[in-house]
Amino acid sequence: MASTLRRLLRTKPIDEIVQEGGQGEGGELRRTMSLLQLTMFSVGATLGTGIFVVLGEAVPLSGPAIVVSFVLAGLTALFSALSYAELAGTIPVSGSSYSYAYATLGEIIAWVSGWCLMLEYAVSVSAVAVGWGQYINEFVGKLFGVRLPEVLSNPPGEGGVFNAPALAVVLIAAFLLLRGTSESATVNTIMVFIKIVVLLFFCVIAFTAFRAGNLAPFAPMGVAGISAAGAKVFFSYIGFDAASTAGEEAKDPRRDLPRAIVLSLAIVTAVYVLVGLAAVGVLPWREFAGAEASLAMVLDHVTGAAWPSIILSFGAVVAIASVVLTVMYGQTRILFAMSRDGLIPKVFQRVSARRQVPTANTLIVTAFVGLLAGLVELGRLADATSIGTLFAFAIVNVGVMVLRRTRPDLRRSFRTPFFPITPLLGVFFCAYLMIKLDSGTWTAFLSWMALGLVIYFSYSYRHSRLASQS
Repeated sequence: MASTLRRLLRTKPIDEIVQEGGQGEGGELRRTMSLLQLTMFSVGATLGTGIFVVLGEAVPLSGPAIVVSFVLAGLTALFSALSYAELAGTIPVSGSSYSYAYATLGEIIAWVSGWCLMLEYAVSVSAVAVGWGQYINEFVGKLFGVRLPEVLSNPPGEGGVFNAPALAVVLIAAFLLLRGTSESATVNTIMVFIKIVVLLFFCVIAFTAFRAGNLAPFAPMGVAGISAAGAKVFFSYIGFDAASTAGEEAKDPRRDLPRAIVLSLAIVTAVYVLVGLAAVGVLPWREFAGAEASLAMVLDHVTGAAWPSIILSFGAVVAIASVVLTVMYGQTRILFAMSRDGLIPKVFQRVSARRQVPTANTLIVTAFVGLLAGLVELGRLADATSIGTLFAFAIVNVGVMVLRRTRPDLRRSFRTPFFPITPLLGVFFCAYLMIKLDSGTWTAFLSWMALGLVIYFSYSYRHSRLASQS
């Protein structure tokens, strides 16, 4: 029993993790990504559907103080982002929180973290892809007056049989990923700039009709309302860690990964606060209740014309495509790292000698995500991604504290400020938001964890490279 426990909690030497960086079966990954591309990867994964729909859910909870709620959620994310930045600069590899946990907390914790990331990435990107068909329909409908039939554009359970647009956006992302990392990063950077410009366009239009009187009373629901809205909008920040999955393809990972993580969070927070302020300055806060397309509603109120909403719909289509691309990229690189450690089959670490990307890995992820998006009603499993993400964030915060104690000698290109208060607050806020989620979401999450442990003890425990070295 004691030997089994030691094996479960055995950590992987950091020097070995870093030395393996980029190496896969049959080839190695290529370092092509600049600071700008890394930053845009994180912004691309974060700035997606959330901001286009979240105001209709969050403003009724907080009133005009939604601006404060965005700042509160941003600060909550910042605690974890600073821990990610330290570990990304110290352990610059592809596995994100999975690799960080393997180096600090042991194999079983690393597996749980990796399994949480599979839930976060694979299921969330499927859920996002499902929404792409709805935005495509809205964009094409307003522009040309035609719409796709519901059976081919809605998810099962909502009048659809197969969501063809969801599969289409997954296949587009797969095509770019198979072309190469540099090509994918370039396209993503262009898409991120487009969606930021579209959101700034919204702000410019909205501020022409801004009325200060709509901001009073500023916090009608008090601090409780601000906190409730903060918990709701926090999930619009999930994805800032995407740069940490590119540790083995960054040109200068020790310098650029910490900068990209913190910079991307700053950009996203600034955009969210500006959009939130513009929106509540145009309409009385009570009118946001139940509005699914709240930004389009604001533009319709200001202009009374269709063309601004067409531009906004185009921005949403681009935003979702960017999220699908970056999140699928992150999923393949995490699986690459787990396969290299023997915890999942070797096929996931095979690298194409010509393109220098994990081709088989990408095709498998594409097939899984595409079928999930096209055929499955995600329901509670999609909601459970929130808990999985927060759990992974908490592990990273704990990992920073453990590594500072066990390896104070390590070269750190970035140090979390106000240590240990910052990572402790990161753990606290992650736990706080987790317990605020409903029991059905917890049931789905625990079921996913149980499945993960079955797979670990039936396959990963026996095939672990670390165990075979002992």
